[in-house]
Amino acid sequence: MYSTPVAPPTGPGVSRRRSGGCTVGGTGNVIQQKIESMIKSAITVSIVEQARKGPFVFHDDVPDACRIAAELGFDAVELFASSAEAIRSLPMADLLKSHNLKLAAVGTGAGMVVHKLHLCDTDAARREQAEKFIRDIMNTGAEFGAPAIIGSMQGKFDDVVDQPTAKKYLQDSLQRLGEHAERLGTILIYEPLNRYETNMANTMQQGVELLNPLATKSVKLLADLFHMNIEEVSIADGLKSGGDYIGHVHFVDSNRQAAGRGHMDYAPITVALASIGYDGYASAEAFPIPDAMTTARQTIETFRMCFRS
Repeated sequence: MYSTPVAPPTGPGVSRRRSGGCTVGGTGNVIQQKIESMIKSAITVSIVEQARKGPFVFHDDVPDACRIAAELGFDAVELFASSAEAIRSLPMADLLKSHNLKLAAVGTGAGMVVHKLHLCDTDAARREQAEKFIRDIMNTGAEFGAPAIIGSMQGKFDDVVDQPTAKKYLQDSLQRLGEHAERLGTILIYEPLNRYETNMANTMQQGVELLNPLATKSVKLLADLFHMNIEEVSIADGLKSGGDYIGHVHFVDSNRQAAGRGHMDYAPITVALASIGYDGYASAEAFPIPDAMTTARQTIETFRMCFRS
């Protein structure tokens, strides 16, 4: 059941464009048309055994996930794999071509989930291992034009590594990895997480402040609507704070289920994304509740209501 949209602005020169569960307000149809021309849909698939209970729509069967994604009308898949080698073992090129799909992004979280590697580790050798793991994933993703995402592998500060030291470790790694992304002709995606998962950056503004000092401009932000619902005063304002830094969006509801199964208000979100000129993916990183097929169908339906007239 969809969230009830807020009433749009009214008055001279203001029109109301209703797109299913999203009400988009603006002057004429310019905003809605701009949204339709840019944002693309994606859905997640994980092949990491240790992440079986994680917020991924599909698990294990990548060929079947690609088939279903294409049949439902998704533009791309986002892959969460245990290693670069695991990605290379898949017939990804054939799957993407045969189903007319793109690879939206590749996750690096298995580095933390499986190997306990992160970029704020007090041990320099372990930090280098973490960077190598990420570089390998970046290299593989770049073969398909897909950026890598750093979420849980960012780490956190604690009693052993204080905040200034952890921040320096993280920024230094992001600088080096951003330079690597430049050489690959792609970008690197950094994800602010909610306070229960990291203490490095929780909001879009904190993400901007973390990335702004970097010399490389190839590191962008991931705006995950679930995390933003916890940390932002206003999700729309948070997106505007992220602005040009935002390079990827996780399209999900307040309860981390499929968009449309919680109480998220997508109307101001769609307008905010249009206002910053976002032209990337809205990717479903959601729990498969009650099941993967229902989650996929719900997601694409809500996506069309919000981003397609």
